[in-house]
Amino acid sequence: TFSTWATGSASTPRSRMSSNLSQRFAHGRGDARRGNPYIGYMQEILSVTYYWLKAGHIIFMVFWMAGLFMLPRQMLYLHSAASGSPEAAEWDRRMGLLRKLILTPSLIVVWVLGLLLAYSIGAFSQGWFHAKLLLVVALSGYHGWMVMQAKRMIDGQRPLSERQLRLWGEFPALVLALVVVLVVVKPF
Repeated sequence: TFSTWATGSASTPRSRMSSNLSQRFAHGRGDARRGNPYIGYMQEILSVTYYWLKAGHIIFMVFWMAGLFMLPRQMLYLHSAASGSPEAAEWDRRMGLLRKLILTPSLIVVWVLGLLLAYSIGAFSQGWFHAKLLLVVALSGYHGWMVMQAKRMIDGQRPLSERQLRLWGEFPALVLALVVVLVVVKPF
């Protein structure tokens, strides 16, 4: 059954489960082992590590989303601080840590694991994946744009109003909802 396959319970030996994964995710690409033997080997490795890739992708996606929710909030706090004040310096330090420790590393890991997952299941030929990829590219652009706005604010500029920061702070939630629907429902 699907639940046995998906959970990898004791009744399903790991070798049979990886065999099922190989068969399940080989659709749409033909038998790669007939061509380049390295591709078949890579697919076998990815099918065995599928659950680890998926777990890592979800974990780092949560970290990335948390950072994207936190950055506009921190920018709001910086917005009311006087430029050059100790409070502004503290928010500068906090936003720098958020960028360096959470946002950027999470973004990189999400992309790497996500592309490996997409390759392992043959998602590059599926419509839902194209839509998801478009949304993740938009979210990555949003990430870069917000980091740029934060750096401008640290320099004393106020490129966005408090209202705009509040509105832009909701953008990741909308994208997240759409991505989850695409991944779970796969409407096309």
